[in-house]
Amino acid sequence: MNKILLIIKREYLTRVRKRTFILSTLLFPLLYLGVIFGTAWIGAKNISRLRVALVDSSGYFNRGQFERANQADSSLLLSMVSYSDSLVNHLGEMGYDGYAVIPQIQNWEKDLPKVIYHSPKKTGNAEDQIRGRLNMLWTDIKNEKLGIDESKKTIIRNSQFSVEQNDMAGKKSNVGTAKGIGFISGFLIYFILLVYGSQVMMGVMEEKTNRIAEIIVSSVKPFQLMLGKIIGIGLVALTQFLLWIAFVFIIFNVTKASGAGNTMIGKAVGGVQDSFTGINLPLILFFFAFYFLAGFFFYASLYAAVGSSVNEDMREAQSLSFPITMLVIFSIAILSVVIADPSGPVAFWGSIIPFSSPIIMMGRIPFGVPGTVPWWQLALSMSLLVIGFIFTVWLSGKIYRTGILMYGKKPSWKEMIRWAFRKN
Repeated sequence: MNKILLIIKREYLTRVRKRTFILSTLLFPLLYLGVIFGTAWIGAKNISRLRVALVDSSGYFNRGQFERANQADSSLLLSMVSYSDSLVNHLGEMGYDGYAVIPQIQNWEKDLPKVIYHSPKKTGNAEDQIRGRLNMLWTDIKNEKLGIDESKKTIIRNSQFSVEQNDMAGKKSNVGTAKGIGFISGFLIYFILLVYGSQVMMGVMEEKTNRIAEIIVSSVKPFQLMLGKIIGIGLVALTQFLLWIAFVFIIFNVTKASGAGNTMIGKAVGGVQDSFTGINLPLILFFFAFYFLAGFFFYASLYAAVGSSVNEDMREAQSLSFPITMLVIFSIAILSVVIADPSGPVAFWGSIIPFSSPIIMMGRIPFGVPGTVPWWQLALSMSLLVIGFIFTVWLSGKIYRTGILMYGKKPSWKEMIRWAFRKN
């Protein structure tokens, strides 16, 4: 036990004292906030208005409709014009990005003909913008033809059902916030598994290259060495993550204090607080810490086994670690399916199998425990993940013991498995 603690202490202190750790811990939140606000600022500054000349061959539309619609929506300017060669040849000079032609309508009660939009340049959402505007105006035209006056239109618009989901105790179920928390939690674990798992692999490769591991292995059992290394680097990841959480918490409270009252900042912070009603944050944070650490231990042991098997060639390490990385990528890929149906079979099996449970279960937990995720499923998932972690550490320790002393030979997963189950 003392040897494991010494290894943990060495791995932890060696990394937290590095300048790269300090800089990344301090700069990452600032860079992240800069990217968010910078992207929003650039997007706001680069909003362009699409100007389209509309040739109406149907005779159903009128200029007044477009003028009112243009005043309500600044993203698209539709102007009714007559078709001419001058319009086609001098489109840009006339101040238009393109022109659309509404063909003649034979029967307004049936399917309408296709509107063709002509433009010398491709615009990503031009078709959607024009279709949305024309369908909105066409609804008004149909209402007039059906004899629906303004008072009836108001009744149609206002007389609608609204649906709010509650749990069995009558409390509001904030599904939107649960989706957001589930996706963010899963993505954070995905990010941590890849980044810090690779750090474990690189650390083992560095020890092997420097021949330090030969000295360590002679006095420490492979299981102890592997466990200490993984826990030490895992604590580094946890320290950095907790510092980021503290940083966000401080910014949130400072923003709340400076934005008190009815200011825009105060309302935004208040809206964030309101969105977390009905969400059991302490429970989510507890399970996040568990799946964060257990998932890291599970995958870090596999990355360490790869690092002990290769030499200095990074291409070999990337090739051998590719199957491990694909398991993590597969988990994040199906997370959207799980969030859409957190009680479905994909969500159940994904949250039980140790390879995907750290990401998938954190996508389900925000929807409610024990409502969406029964206690027995949580217990089974956590138990299998712990068993899987112990097994992978033992397996990787066996591979580590042989691979760390192998030089000048390109390994394969078949050979690594043979090392793991070889009798001593």
